[in-house]
Amino acid sequence: MKYFKLPDLGEGLQEAEIVEWHISPGDTVVVDQIIVSVETAKAIVDVPSPQAGKIAALFGAEGDIIHTNEPLVEYVGEDNADTGTVVGVIQEATIEATVDVTTGPAAKATTSNQGAEVDQFIIGSAQGGTHNRSFSTPAIRALAKRLDVDINSLKGTGQHQLITIGDVERAHQVTQEFGEEKTLKGVRRVMAKAMIKAQEVVKVTLYDDADIHKWYGNQHPVKTDPTMRLIRAIGQACKAEPQLNAWFDGDNLSIRTIDNVDLGIAIDTEDGLFVPVLRDINNRSDTNLKQGFDTLRDAVKSRKIPPKEMMGATITLSNFGTIAGKYGNPVVVPPMVSILGAGTIHDQIVPYQGDITIHPIMPLSFSFDHRAVTGGEAARFLKAIMNDLEVE
Repeated sequence: MKYFKLPDLGEGLQEAEIVEWHISPGDTVVVDQIIVSVETAKAIVDVPSPQAGKIAALFGAEGDIIHTNEPLVEYVGEDNADTGTVVGVIQEATIEATVDVTTGPAAKATTSNQGAEVDQFIIGSAQGGTHNRSFSTPAIRALAKRLDVDINSLKGTGQHQLITIGDVERAHQVTQEFGEEKTLKGVRRVMAKAMIKAQEVVKVTLYDDADIHKWYGNQHPVKTDPTMRLIRAIGQACKAEPQLNAWFDGDNLSIRTIDNVDLGIAIDTEDGLFVPVLRDINNRSDTNLKQGFDTLRDAVKSRKIPPKEMMGATITLSNFGTIAGKYGNPVVVPPMVSILGAGTIHDQIVPYQGDITIHPIMPLSFSFDHRAVTGGEAARFLKAIMNDLEVE
């Protein structure tokens, strides 16, 4: 082969961000030698060379987004054939699962926009980070270079989406007035795409408080882990109202109620929001769940969590109260139909057994997709969570 293209990394992933090149032009590589590390769906994946040979060129720099079937490297002295097939096995960092993992359906594949020449126009090449569909002439590209404008980030307003002088000058003026625009990458890029998808949801949020004074004995601090209690409560609520543990297909107006509760748990990091999936929470012991959650959290912090451990959630927990905030407006990400948000535990004056006293209160915010869930079903689900949280 002459060109080695970015292979299909599995799980329906169609793009990756170049994290680190392990080779340089002129290097000689052997079969299965790691040539580049890429980030895809929040995991770091090492890509091996499918053949031995000398590297003529690299396509893309660290931080660039590259799509499946776009060139990664060029080999010296080969014919013009190219391939996206990997001879060696992609070596992905893995974690030991405490139970068998059942993943959700792979994301639908999409066709990438590969670099090409169209008449006298030029479309952004594989080295660009955005891969839009706009075209430009050599003169316009020269102007963009002189004004330090990334032409691959522009959308052409001319005929057939041709980038014009005005497009370049406006981009330059905005940069001068407001500073450089940064393309979202990695974790934040994935999160942004999920939020765009979430716009189709008809979301309603219910708010209430759980009185958790029975968690406490005669001394502080709390005797139990709030996150683990929330996990248990969600599992119990899914037994009471199983239609909240479901996937909804808005295109076909169909719903799939799922037996296993695979809980996505939002974890905040400096790089962005990760949502690993804790599998089958209703059929595991408390100890096993705690071990599984700790394993997932450690894998997130080390950035070695496989993509499959981030997919297939049937319901989500956002425990934002560990940072700040009493109530929130959690976002439901399709195909799921619900998400629970837990706010900051705080002391509150409450009436209790005919007296006025101070109890610890956990605020709850429960969002659901009203296309698939009724208000009564959602209210009963939230009540089941509160009932489980309010016992010792």
